[in-house]
Amino acid sequence: MIWLQFFACAAIILAAGTQVSKYGDIIAEKTGLGRTWIGVVLVASVTSLPELITGISSVVVFDLPNIAAGDVLGSCMFNILILALLDVFDGASPLTTKAHPGQVLTAAFGALMLSVVSVCIFLGARIPALGWVGIPSLAFLAIYLLAVRMVFKYEKKRIAETISQLAEEAQYERVTKAKAYTMYALNAVVIVAAASYLPHIGEEIAEMTGLGRTFVGSIFIALSTSLPELVTSIAALRIGAVDMVFGNVLGSNLFNLAILAIDDIFYTKGPILSAISDSHAITSNAAIVLTAIAVIGLSYRSEKKRFLLGWDSIGILAIYALTTYMLYAAR
Repeated sequence: MIWLQFFACAAIILAAGTQVSKYGDIIAEKTGLGRTWIGVVLVASVTSLPELITGISSVVVFDLPNIAAGDVLGSCMFNILILALLDVFDGASPLTTKAHPGQVLTAAFGALMLSVVSVCIFLGARIPALGWVGIPSLAFLAIYLLAVRMVFKYEKKRIAETISQLAEEAQYERVTKAKAYTMYALNAVVIVAAASYLPHIGEEIAEMTGLGRTFVGSIFIALSTSLPELVTSIAALRIGAVDMVFGNVLGSNLFNLAILAIDDIFYTKGPILSAISDSHAITSNAAIVLTAIAVIGLSYRSEKKRFLLGWDSIGILAIYALTTYMLYAAR
């Protein structure tokens, strides 16, 4: 029954995430703000709601900091994996060759924040705190805001080019603005409701299988809460908006790490990074390596694929598989 509940929650998040992507696209058309801008800002914020709600409910309701941390760090891994999975279906050249090199800016900020997480896990109880909140968590929020500001300023330089690329014909004339906003909000609520139950399911799976909270949070919970990012990225790829794919994936990683700071604020027993298992360092370091591979792919821009994949996607798949094995071995 517990596996049935897990797959039911995942299916609900998948279905609602698809609708959020669709109605986000409609809102973009109705407001004239552009599909890429709406996708990165509005849709991406909702696709990260499962991580936010799962994290808060994990520490407040269920007292499971390992599930909260595993979900955030595992989602950062899975989001990069999305790039490799989409590469299989995207033509003869690697996906990274079609994205703007400026995506490296967002990726670099993500790697910076993940590095701080790894250092904090090493420090453990020695993490400096302000009250019960770790100082590094406050740094996460500051870095996130700085990253958003710098990315915004960088994108302003490309706005004329972006606007010219987004000139599209109306496709949703029969859908009213009111319906678009209503359906968008309703599906966002469904995502929140399904995600809030995931920590309980994760705890049951961990106890039933003996896999441990770190493994379950980093793999099963992270995969299910990252389904909206996957759905949104697939939808963006279908309309040829590769930069929306990278913006959603890399931007979601930034937001996920800011969520870790929010989880710390709600976890009143002390800095959350001092209360989690050392094995989370495997996940955070693997996420750094995966991000680095994506950055190399964006910078080198190889034109060839091997076995339907760019070499960078092959590297991402290999590191993700190796990390999954290491987490299983360390359970």
